[in-house]
Amino acid sequence: MAAVTLSQLKLGEKISEDVLTPLGSILFQKGRVITSKEIEILQAFLITNVEVELNQASSKTREDADDNTGKAANPVAAASSLHKEYDKMIIVLRQVFNSFVAGQAMPVMDIRKQLEKLLEHIKSYNLLTFIPRLFMEKDYLLHNSITSALTSYQIAQWTGFPQKDWMQIAFAGLLHDIGNVRIDNAILTKPNTLSVEEKEEMMRHTVLGYQLLKNVPSLNEGVKMAALQHHEKVDGTGYPLGIDATKIHPYAKIVAIADIFHAMTLNKAYRKAASPYLVLEQIQSDAFGKLDPAYVRTFIEKATQFHNGTIVKLSDERMGEIVFSDRNYPTRPWVSIDGTIVNLIVDRNLHIKEVLR
Repeated sequence: MAAVTLSQLKLGEKISEDVLTPLGSILFQKGRVITSKEIEILQAFLITNVEVELNQASSKTREDADDNTGKAANPVAAASSLHKEYDKMIIVLRQVFNSFVAGQAMPVMDIRKQLEKLLEHIKSYNLLTFIPRLFMEKDYLLHNSITSALTSYQIAQWTGFPQKDWMQIAFAGLLHDIGNVRIDNAILTKPNTLSVEEKEEMMRHTVLGYQLLKNVPSLNEGVKMAALQHHEKVDGTGYPLGIDATKIHPYAKIVAIADIFHAMTLNKAYRKAASPYLVLEQIQSDAFGKLDPAYVRTFIEKATQFHNGTIVKLSDERMGEIVFSDRNYPTRPWVSIDGTIVNLIVDRNLHIKEVLR
């Protein structure tokens, strides 16, 4: 028997003494087997140590873990590498956009080479907390394209696409808005409501994007369809063709989710970024009739699954730490503020305003 911190607790271990809440109630009885659910609940109640039954194998595992402390990859360095390759991707994509404006061929190999370098650091990418280092509002289209590529790649993994599709789906996210290079920038950045004529012109970017990509042999059909169909809706109310879920390419369904998320969480010249948690709630509501509900469910579950310990600012400006997430309400976790738990499922007047780290 030994007292073990939560960080060292192993799945399958057995509790050797009753675990009490801070108020003295029994949280778990002696003999309870540890699963991921038990760990979540312990975190939620701010339990720091648990008495468990130890055998020789589990003791050895902990000794090895202690010996390797500090030998793992430095997360700060990993995040820096991600930003470095992201900044290079901005340069490459700007050249791509400029080449289309000048009527030149797309440098597909240059794009793929840098995209592969960027995706080598995908494990350091957290879509709720990632913020470009050198963001300028005039480069919104570039940033939306690259973050959509990263997020589309993750969604492809999360939803079980074969590995051969992951890179092509990242390409789909990267190039989905390429048609905007042929749209008047004054329309794209207009702060006021677009006129009927301006809206029709803006909506042409989907068809224009497909026309730009359709003759590029190294891109598969899904990438081209994503450019054409990422504004289609599963109920048939989207554009440009007004097709329903049965005719929308799976790549386009994924890119639509990534595009909406980043369109709302990145600053624009006429609108400030929204809280990623509020955006997830908006996407969740849009899943009914607009977005593919199965992809949306997986996206929200995975995006919010591993964020206990994330520091956030609430809408009343208080800062705290996420300590528990209910799978039924993934966008409304429990937040610990100065030792007090704020349950956002109950406190509906509050929401997470900003993810700090």
